[in-house]
Amino acid sequence: MDDSTKAKAEGLLDEAKGRVKDAVGGLTGDVGMQASGKVDQLSGMAQQEFADLYEDAESRLEMATAFVQDRPLLALGIVAVIGTLIGALLFGRRGK
Repeated sequence: MDDSTKAKAEGLLDEAKGRVKDAVGGLTGDVGMQASGKVDQLSGMAQQEFADLYEDAESRLEMATAFVQDRPLLALGIVAVIGTLIGALLFGRRGK
């Protein structure tokens, strides 16, 4: 199981555990347990969102790597143009 799938599963488990705590706390009148349940729910949801973002970034990195491997000269040209633009923006023209 890869890291992002494991993180999603743990997040889902934390969210479910939080829902149970929240419900039990609501039924028994235990405000502390209810608050703890809400914290667990939010933590689980955040963990799942982070895993989704990680997967998205990982797939974009794989696409960029494949592009550079397939078209190295084009990638080098793009980097050169971007570097020239950044240099011009940062340092301007100094020939005056």
